Amino acid sequence: MTSDEALMLEFQRGSRPALDELFARYRQPLYGFFRRRLENKERAEDLTQETFLVVMRASSRYEVLSLVRTYLYGIALKLLAAERRKQFRGGAGESFSVESLSEPLARENTEAALWVRQALEKLDADEREILMLREYEQLSYAEIAELLRVPLNTVRSKLFRSRMALRNHLEPQPKPISNIAINQSATVAFPDTSEV
Repeated sequence: MTSDEALMLEFQRGSRPALDELFARYRQPLYGFFRRRLENKERAEDLTQETFLVVMRASSRYEVLSLVRTYLYGIALKLLAAERRKQFRGGAGESFSVESLSEPLARENTEAALWVRQALEKLDADEREILMLREYEQLSYAEIAELLRVPLNTVRSKLFRSRMALRNHLEPQPKPISNIAINQSATVAFPDTSEV
């Protein structure tokens, strides 16, 4: 199988089939990237297409300095940021979409998936983004560092903090002491069955 980087170089030299192959490889992952972050399915599809339009327009400037996958997600992050700015200015700030998250194991256990989704929604945007890049987009630490333009150790520490924050949101919350005291003092009256 031809590497993504070789396909990109072929496309630079004018090979339309090379771009078609890259599109086939990355259309779904990029759509998933946008869909997990936007509520509007059509807009996620549009931004997926726009990602490849940027690739087509900027193909002459591409250099094999990083993986094509990192290059594509870098474009996607910039398009997503522009989309969020546009929505914010328009007053229709679109929030993180928990309904759009999809994970293979989550489909089998809808209740657990909902629980994880709600916990993800509670994370700060930065914590959620780095965690989603790693867990949903399956990017390596090095790819995330390159995308976010931060040192590798910063990615490691941010991921650790994000996972701990998610874990804290997933753990059952203890009942307040006042509720426990009330429940312990309550007695249950059973019907008198001694006469039966």
